[in-house]
Amino acid sequence: MSKGIYHSLSDRKRTGKKSFAVLIDPDKVHDQSMEQLIQLSVSAKVDYFLVGGSLVISNYLDNCLQLIKRSCDIPTILFPGSPSQVSKYADALLYLSLISGRNAELLIGQHVVSAPMVKKSGLEIMSTGYMVVDGGAPTTVSYISNASPLPADKNEIAVCTAMAGEMLGMKLIYMDAGSGAKIAISESMIEKVAQSISVPLIVGGGIVDPEKAYLNCKAGADVVVVGNAIEKDSSLIKEMAAAVHSVPALV
Repeated sequence: MSKGIYHSLSDRKRTGKKSFAVLIDPDKVHDQSMEQLIQLSVSAKVDYFLVGGSLVISNYLDNCLQLIKRSCDIPTILFPGSPSQVSKYADALLYLSLISGRNAELLIGQHVVSAPMVKKSGLEIMSTGYMVVDGGAPTTVSYISNASPLPADKNEIAVCTAMAGEMLGMKLIYMDAGSGAKIAISESMIEKVAQSISVPLIVGGGIVDPEKAYLNCKAGADVVVVGNAIEKDSSLIKEMAAAVHSVPALV
């Protein structure tokens, strides 16, 4: 981790090693539940914690990150839903630009406002092209962003969007069906997007079982993110991580 999280993500992509990330919403956890979650994650060899949410209304973000730091060495990456979700206690920040929408505020507006604070944070900043894909149900991110998701059956739109994001200089592409999605992103869309870009691809939303996590990685996802399913059943962490890590690396 001394060389930075982006270096580790890129290195893992180059060697074909798949990563499993647990998404933690600070509004939905407390010290006791976090302690159990951390213990399970360490045992399962979880690769990353993503911390954040579309709406963070509690003051638990800093405490959550500090508890993780005290308890384990799993890297923490902020997944912010707003400029206020910045904490010096994380390791890195996904600097999200909503490239699937046409809301200028989430393409660049909020970044202009948050830039001085982000610069001072000392965090590793990873510019991320964020693509919301229709998951079959209204999601918080679609409501907050006031932007329509990409159609789930239009692979070519997703491919062109991801390509544009990479050519604009995004270090990561994150495809998300959203929290509580009824339908996860299809393997065919993941495969087409993965084949069209060279930067690491993160996929999340609607992944409710180990088989789907495995298939997403086989299709080309470099990092699979699971949050909602684990909130409902934290014991899934071990099976999800095992499924992701079972995908053969490149020779």
